[in-house]
Amino acid sequence: MAGFRCNGAEFRLDQAGDRVLADVLREDLGLTGTKIGCGTGDCGACTVLLDGSPVNSCLVYAVECAGSEVQTVEGVSHSGTGQVLAEELAAAGAVQCGICTSGLLVMAVSLLEADPAPDRAGIETALSGNLCRCTGYLAIVRAVEAAAGRLADEREAG
Repeated sequence: MAGFRCNGAEFRLDQAGDRVLADVLREDLGLTGTKIGCGTGDCGACTVLLDGSPVNSCLVYAVECAGSEVQTVEGVSHSGTGQVLAEELAAAGAVQCGICTSGLLVMAVSLLEADPAPDRAGIETALSGNLCRCTGYLAIVRAVEAAAGRLADEREAG
């Protein structure tokens, strides 16, 4: 199998076979921030960016990533957007058990990079594929709104 880039580093996986990307990320690459919740693409805990688009890594075979760029929560959390989102999620009390947090963070980074000023409906739609059983969703939505505001203020000031 040809390799793929993950969080900026090149990886070659010759024996990925029929394994899904979530398993390869966690077991072979040690990137355990990607959580496996349902394994059926319903919860969003395993969301990663594949060539910039959010995907459920439990539904993507690793061999399908040949020549692609994968970004996990470990990668996006180092970006300015990811850092601000992580801070706002914590400040809003939107992080509890943590199973959904990685996927929500990746999805929210994707949203804010595509639309720096989403309205509440846009945020809710973007996050609709990510299930959270602990917080409800209000704290999460408020955290994304706050992050969008902070990022806008930083753009204006900088």
